[in-house]
Amino acid sequence: MEFIEHQGRHMSEFSSAAILHQGRRDQVAESCRAQSASSRKRRVLTPGDLKHLVVDEEHELIYCYVPKVACTNWKRVMMVLTGRGKYSDPMEIPSNEAHVPSNLKYLNQYSIAEINHRLKSYLKFLFVREPFERLVSAYRNKFTLKYNSSFHRRFGTKIVRRYRKNATQEALLNGADVKFREFAEYLVDPATQRDGPLNEHWQTVYQLCHPCHIHYDLVGKYETLEEDANYVLRLAGVGESVRFPTYAKSTRTTDSMTAQFFSNISSQQHSQLFQLYKLDFLMFNYSTPSYLRLD
Repeated sequence: MEFIEHQGRHMSEFSSAAILHQGRRDQVAESCRAQSASSRKRRVLTPGDLKHLVVDEEHELIYCYVPKVACTNWKRVMMVLTGRGKYSDPMEIPSNEAHVPSNLKYLNQYSIAEINHRLKSYLKFLFVREPFERLVSAYRNKFTLKYNSSFHRRFGTKIVRRYRKNATQEALLNGADVKFREFAEYLVDPATQRDGPLNEHWQTVYQLCHPCHIHYDLVGKYETLEEDANYVLRLAGVGESVRFPTYAKSTRTTDSMTAQFFSNISSQQHSQLFQLYKLDFLMFNYSTPSYLRLD
């Protein structure tokens, strides 16, 4: 232990972070064991399951992006890291640029052998957020803002058609005023599951990042975004050259906002949504929200 004493604060800070992250990995592994014991489905990953994994070959990093968990800023950082000097400051990259798929490399673009090699040897990380806060954040972003008309057309019109009695022609046409209650109904409807995977903005982290098949080295949390992000960058050996953007969005979805939205839906919907996101709660150690009304 002498070594730590000499290194001083920096080292002890680092080792307490290491212990914290070991605990998070153990939690995921434990939940995966319980999950595989209780379910008979053994799935093998296909390249199509890997389209959320951003690859940085230069620094041997793999980042699984989860929408509504600082993914725009992480994609900006990944563009800085993979850009060979093209960018130095993540915030100089416009947000829409960060989401252009061709600006980054994804793991599903590699051969099976290359995929396996990278999964074995690269540092793999993801960032998670309290599941219902993430869900409300997605709802607010996609259904309550004027500029998201493509989401209103793609999902809003279908939701209004299915779940609103006596909908106006305008609502059926634009789908621009979906209520949280209608969105919740859409999510828990078995017909939605039959339509195929959920949209990435409200799909579970379990389905997007496959944490039982891919053993992530680091699980970062939105609640401690800055510390966790800079810890990842330090481990990747780029802590000196890249800082994770620090900015607090004033419009950010909070726990009290989430409670507010949940107060507008039935206790049956509470139970059904909790079932839907249950693995995300368990794997990433989020406690059942105090506002939740379970049947």
